Amino acid sequence: MQTISGSTREFSPQLQHAMATYRHKIFIERLGWDLPVANGQETDEFDRPDTVYVLGKDTSGNITGCARLLPTTRPYLLGEIFPELMNGQAVPRASDVWELSRFAAVDLNLPATRVNPRDEAYRARALLRSSIVAAMGHGATRLITVSPLGIERLLARMGVHAHRAGPPILIDGKPVFACWIEIDEQTCTALDISVRHDGRKPN
Repeated sequence: MQTISGSTREFSPQLQHAMATYRHKIFIERLGWDLPVANGQETDEFDRPDTVYVLGKDTSGNITGCARLLPTTRPYLLGEIFPELMNGQAVPRASDVWELSRFAAVDLNLPATRVNPRDEAYRARALLRSSIVAAMGHGATRLITVSPLGIERLLARMGVHAHRAGPPILIDGKPVFACWIEIDEQTCTALDISVRHDGRKPN
């Protein structure tokens, strides 16, 4: 899987449409999330011109993964919609803390009979690595996410330094929690991310 990152100002209208369609298929059709939808596309108020996206693509150019990065110094999903997940703590508002959301690494072009768990794990790792590198490029030292419990297990298997900001809460009948991902030596080593002497910017 190849990955690209940028804002909608850097993406063509066709790529923006493909990303929103992919998100609809994953989060609404497959996962059943109750999200805004228009013409088979999923977007919300946090999809702004300055929002940073990371996309995974196959050799034919089809989207096989997506992630969204938002600075916590501006409105973001956890801060505006799910502050209760912080378990009474103040929601993050710092230039070095970014939110990771709309994370998925599923190749929708593969029939169910050809889905390989190892390939899915590889795509998820590659997408997370690229998301962290993109966030580091904007000065992030930590990520915060609104995550289902399965993400916690996935991060543990990868060896990433992740921990809960609070206990899981049922939202729409499903347990979710706020998860910290520390962009530190443990995480960078686990994902094979090289950093310069300043510890911030990747090679």
